Amino acid sequence: MHPLQRSLERAFAMYERMQEELSAEWRENANRRTTLILVVAGAVATLLYLSVVRPPDDFPLGELVTIPQGASLQDTSVILEEAGVVRMKAALRALVFLMGHQRDVHAGDYLFKEPRGLFSVARAISIGAYGLEPMRILIPEGATTGDMAVIFGNRLLRFDAERFLADARSQEGYLFPDTYFFLPNAAEDLVIRTMRQNFDSHEASIDAQVQAFGKPLGDVVIMASLLEREAKTMEDRRMIAGVLWNRLNRGMLLQVDAAFLYSLGRNTYQLTTEDLASDSPYNTYRYKGLPPGPIGSPSMISLEAAVTPVKHDYLYYLADRNGKTYFSKTYAEHLRNKQRYVDR
Repeated sequence: MHPLQRSLERAFAMYERMQEELSAEWRENANRRTTLILVVAGAVATLLYLSVVRPPDDFPLGELVTIPQGASLQDTSVILEEAGVVRMKAALRALVFLMGHQRDVHAGDYLFKEPRGLFSVARAISIGAYGLEPMRILIPEGATTGDMAVIFGNRLLRFDAERFLADARSQEGYLFPDTYFFLPNAAEDLVIRTMRQNFDSHEASIDAQVQAFGKPLGDVVIMASLLEREAKTMEDRRMIAGVLWNRLNRGMLLQVDAAFLYSLGRNTYQLTTEDLASDSPYNTYRYKGLPPGPIGSPSMISLEAAVTPVKHDYLYYLADRNGKTYFSKTYAEHLRNKQRYVDR
């Protein structure tokens, strides 16, 4: 081989080795740079998540957070940061702006059942995902407005029990016992209005019977509320309705324990001599006639029983320990029943 050719080959070989060495070094440096970039990016992402995106530690679970009508994105971000829903109000504003919803903030009550990150909160206020679902609330038959205040107060987040009692006392007996579905932010006025409308709807179905019976609706509701406490079956309620109407027609004292206990705020039927001497208008051992108002919310069967009493001559009744009711026409017979079925 010609010396010049050998020299050229050696030169080309040396060039290739240098190129390979430089390429390997460049790749190594590139890998280091990529690794460094990924590490830094991961650290930044983690820091961003922990300080901005992640839900706050004091996230308000199960609480209503209200965005008032007319609130701007600026106002909303301040409210949500102060409520502990987001960590940084500026981050929320920036994200909503990037989503193109800066003018679409939905006012209203928001309920979060689990911690929500920044992106989820931004989406919620942008589309009005309030998180409110109807709650099933049972009001039992015979419940008083005091009972209702406790039941609703324990379930509804914006319910004021004292305000409810102030507005509902005059509606005692006319707030129908039933299963209701209210949103968690339902207020007292909506609850009262809904329950009263329910009563009116049910009462309309027996209005012809009420008219035919000839007693004012107010008296019928009071009587029905007594029957609700005094008996369990329709048969017994109609029989007891006959007894109580008979006593009223004869000018006798009703002597219904349940009415008196309502004024005392008690459920026990153990009345003392001092109790019986009370001057309460609900003391039917002392004052004749019906109590001044219903003692609870009667069911439909109690309302029906009040206007369809069994016609008979009984003036007294009592129940044994098993709940069976015994009726009598005279006080002497009543005492014998008491001795036979209650005192034994």
